[in-house]
Amino acid sequence: MTQPSVGTVQSKSFTFAHPPTPMVLDSGVELGPVSLAYETYGTLNAERSNAVLVCHALTGDAHVAGYHAGDDKPGWWEHYVGPGKPIDTDRYFVVCSNVIGSCMGSCGPSSINPATGRYWGLDFPLVTIPDMVRAQRELLRHLGIDHLLAVTGGSLGGMQTLQWAAAYPEMMDGILALATTSRHSPQAIAFNEVARQSIMSDPNWKNGDYYDGVRPDLGLAVARMIGHITYLSDESMHVKFGRELRKGSFAFNFEGDFQVESYLHHQGKKFVERFDANAFLYVTKAADYFDLDLANPDSPARRALAATQARFQLVSFTSDWLYPTYQSRQIVDVLKALGKDVSFCEITAPWGHDAFLLPDERLETVVRGFLGGLHGC
Repeated sequence: MTQPSVGTVQSKSFTFAHPPTPMVLDSGVELGPVSLAYETYGTLNAERSNAVLVCHALTGDAHVAGYHAGDDKPGWWEHYVGPGKPIDTDRYFVVCSNVIGSCMGSCGPSSINPATGRYWGLDFPLVTIPDMVRAQRELLRHLGIDHLLAVTGGSLGGMQTLQWAAAYPEMMDGILALATTSRHSPQAIAFNEVARQSIMSDPNWKNGDYYDGVRPDLGLAVARMIGHITYLSDESMHVKFGRELRKGSFAFNFEGDFQVESYLHHQGKKFVERFDANAFLYVTKAADYFDLDLANPDSPARRALAATQARFQLVSFTSDWLYPTYQSRQIVDVLKALGKDVSFCEITAPWGHDAFLLPDERLETVVRGFLGGLHGC
């Protein structure tokens, strides 16, 4: 049975920080103007109390739900966002924007530097997750939203969600963070660095100045292959591929005998058609820099969380080895020590880190129940 959808949607653009009032980034660099691509679904109520901000993952975009005209591919969280769905657009006004530093409509290294008329490339300043969240705050101000019912997201989106609580502790009723962490582990940083090196080692990368020529597609494809491995699990790979051969027997060459090899090559090829190599460098570096330093009693983030009245819901997945359950539990422990209203759910799922993107009845129940229990709507 086909589930209801928000239908045909349009991406919009918002620009702020026009000179002479640029946005000051964590690095100290001034950036402006700053453009964000975003989408909204549902209707903001008269009290402006039903807004839910959805934050996307590493290489995601603002297209959460519905369909763009002429495209039969739905948004990346179509199963969870829409009429009657866990994030019910008949009840909630849903907002999602593409993060700055990315390449899916918001400003980043693949956009044009207004000062030169050329692509930014590596002249675009490095951005952090706090920078991304501050840009989102400007978008909400533009939309007339001063308070959020909830902020939610998974993976890098979960990091943004936690940063929202740390940066604007009085601005939301609920925080729903999925498959995420409060700081990148050395292992996660290591995988990202190998992926970045695969891009920067591609001769076509040319120190980021490749927009007028051949792009570093091979390096970006390998980076995606590396990342994709971390999104799956040992069990899911056994279920999907096992040791199945593409042609039934060994070819005795290096063209790829196994179905899992073919799958990774396919994922890499698809990725270079939609994402920019420099943007991948920027968003992975932002993820690596992220650290709320919650173990430190005097950290700014911990002090901010102590002041919030928001309810928290953390969700992890048993087979997620990129951001394993213990990292969510560490966040929960800190919130409990601060006397916060926090719930935690570990969902048994074989699909690895990407499980938060897939249909799951238990996750549907958690999301629907958490949002429905908030008092703002």
